[in-house]
Amino acid sequence: MKQSYETAAERLRDAYSKGQVTPPRDALAPDDIDGGYAIQRINTVHWQNAGRRQIGRKIGLTSAAVQKQLGVSQPDYGVLFEDMAVAQAGMVSIERLLQGKAEAEIAIVLGRDINNPNPTMLELIRAVEYVLPAVEICDSRILDWRISIADTIADNASAAFFVLGDQPRRLDAVDLRMCGMLLEVNGACESLGVGAACLGHPLNAALWLARALASRAEPLRAGEVILTGALGPMTPLRKGSRVRAEIAGLGHVAFSVDAGATS
Repeated sequence: MKQSYETAAERLRDAYSKGQVTPPRDALAPDDIDGGYAIQRINTVHWQNAGRRQIGRKIGLTSAAVQKQLGVSQPDYGVLFEDMAVAQAGMVSIERLLQGKAEAEIAIVLGRDINNPNPTMLELIRAVEYVLPAVEICDSRILDWRISIADTIADNASAAFFVLGDQPRRLDAVDLRMCGMLLEVNGACESLGVGAACLGHPLNAALWLARALASRAEPLRAGEVILTGALGPMTPLRKGSRVRAEIAGLGHVAFSVDAGATS
């Protein structure tokens, strides 16, 4: 099975440049969560050895509706690398996306390590340095988004890029549970949501992540960025998409998708 995990990991890596692949059923059952993380870890180590720098984590499947769709009762997580960050009001080439979608989230930046193997909410709150509005640019290397829980975990939780706002807020300066979210594409409303849509509160998602990583001896560290999960539905990205998300109390974040190379 180890060799099968290695093969599945390589196929997913190749998909970034060669195009979408079918779900890796020869190595991974749809509900094999541990196997999904094993494949994700193989690729994380591969990319770190290639020089990519890990700067945080993303949390996925924080919506009750999406969990029901995939038949699961827990979120998942992936790795954020430095080269996945897009500047505020920056640009992403359509050629760097396979089947990209955008979702608005709340980002947490940690000011201290979380070393407790069973961290508490109080310890998490004390570790938060500031919060920001964010847009995650999700993508799937799996053909047509035909994903199970194991597939998306193996595929780095369907991560691609992310954009952070540039005006940090203190955690006690905003009500993350009640803050409303509006995501627009080319000026038209595409997604509405609220902080409570993310596991009841974005901090609930962050605490789940802290505990999940602690159980795998990979505690969260000072300076890491945590994307806590979607506040509303994802919206597809196309050539020329101008995306802007506003989150009450946190401000806005924006980016655009260009048309890629021209002949």
